[in-house]
Amino acid sequence: MKKEKNANLITFALSWVGKKNKKALDKAAKNCAKSEEKTLRGILEYAKDSEWGKAHHFSEILEAKSADGLYERWQKNVPIQDYEDLRPYIERHKNGEENVLFPGKPMMYATTSGTTKEPKWIPITNEYYQNIFSKMSKLWLYSFIMHRPKTFWGKCVSIVGKSIEGYAPDGTVCGSVSGVTQRDCPEFIKGLYSAPADVFAIKDYTARYYALMRSGIEQNVTLLVTANPSTIIELQKNVDQYLDDYIDDIEHGTLSKKVNIEPEIRSVLEARYSPNPARAAELRELKAKYGRILPKHYWPNLQTITTWHCGNTSVYRDKYKDYFPEQTLDQEFGYFASECRAGLVMNGADDTVLFPHNHYFEFTEIGDESESPKFLQLHQLQKGKRYIPYITTFGGLYRYNMNDMVECTGSYNTIPTIQFIQKINGIVSMTGEKLSERQFIDAVAETEKELGQKAAFFVGFADLQESAYHIYIEFQKQDLDQAFCDKFAACVDQKLKSENVEYAAKRDSFRVKEPVGHRLVENSFEKYKAAMIEKGARDGQFKMNLLMQDEKRREYFKELVIR
Repeated sequence: MKKEKNANLITFALSWVGKKNKKALDKAAKNCAKSEEKTLRGILEYAKDSEWGKAHHFSEILEAKSADGLYERWQKNVPIQDYEDLRPYIERHKNGEENVLFPGKPMMYATTSGTTKEPKWIPITNEYYQNIFSKMSKLWLYSFIMHRPKTFWGKCVSIVGKSIEGYAPDGTVCGSVSGVTQRDCPEFIKGLYSAPADVFAIKDYTARYYALMRSGIEQNVTLLVTANPSTIIELQKNVDQYLDDYIDDIEHGTLSKKVNIEPEIRSVLEARYSPNPARAAELRELKAKYGRILPKHYWPNLQTITTWHCGNTSVYRDKYKDYFPEQTLDQEFGYFASECRAGLVMNGADDTVLFPHNHYFEFTEIGDESESPKFLQLHQLQKGKRYIPYITTFGGLYRYNMNDMVECTGSYNTIPTIQFIQKINGIVSMTGEKLSERQFIDAVAETEKELGQKAAFFVGFADLQESAYHIYIEFQKQDLDQAFCDKFAACVDQKLKSENVEYAAKRDSFRVKEPVGHRLVENSFEKYKAAMIEKGARDGQFKMNLLMQDEKRREYFKELVIR
């Protein structure tokens, strides 16, 4: 009875704050165009006295009397940006300067991979965190309750990044926004988590997964949160490998010495445990009955899981489609990146409702590759068409190219809804690693130098089924054997880890497997090109990417592998 009362109180509290933010969304949805204009004016007003705002005439843009005039001045004065355009300004903030991109300094930075060796440091301002991200998080939690009212009647297994991953030169923290959110949430919310935030500081991923599942499998979990569906596969693999160790730990209130957990973190975790022979017995009975036990067996009351559905993720979701109880809602995580939490899923399906009252969005239509493409406002999107989004935020990103392809899927009142399709412009991402063609080329070049052997030609393909990259290499010395090819691929892997923080994280956590090397026959590119021209490609315009996710093209190179 006490547990049910507490669950009702938590649900009430989350619903109360969530409904307030849903009202704000519904108000914005009545007139999306008006909300867009109001948001852009708000961002301009916020940043007009910063160095960037002055250089790009924010005050003059604000003088426009109409929405059309505002957008015309905006596009005239502010060029499209990518991270490298903004990097010099962000570096100045990192070194302690204020009022460069926005008033004051960032409260933190979110780190993620870029197209170069240096990672992106995305500024998170107090304005963005308190008035945008925090409020959206409250509505996000309420969205679970809307569809599964008992979502918070048990514990939550939530996979987030570390709240502190390092520091800028001026001492400002860098880390995961989701990690900071979990760290700083109210105490009654912290009580919902199956394990303390300390687990995310465990460096060894096998040990981290062990700690998460040793804690989680002991409890009545009703909510599972992880952006990457590949993580669900890895958590279950840990269960398959270590179930007997979990049971022994649960029975005796211990934490296995088999896994490498830092002493200070181990002491925090061990202090939470006490012997639970009854739960250990239940798990032994489940194993005896089913052999391999799955979440539907050890978490029969699971109400909601939320993870990415769009883009490439279907291959991972197919692997766990029979893992969960029938009543479990598998809700799309939504269009969410380090740069911007663009919106939320509100209908229990896969469509993200973009938030025009929190961010300002622009789009170009896929296929419009002219030097002066037509920029569209959010309310101008059409169902079924695909676009590239550009975001402007209260965090110092102005007309920022997200390098994504999205599709308009419908509407929430007057607000268009979208689904993420894929990364574009030479970026491949199977499970969030966002590996760029430039990084791949550089890694191969560095490997050539280190191993003293040149590639006459090379190409890489992402294999979603295997969650691994396949590297096809034609060596200048054709007598090099497969053992050397394997060594070459392993060296490329190490170079990519050093160049791309997201790739390193996905490799270390087993969500991306080690790359596979293949030797190609002599003149492989010429043979591939001839085959493409025979199929209708124009000789004078023939070109190809060196990093792709394209099984049709990969089939040609499979035929050119030395057996």
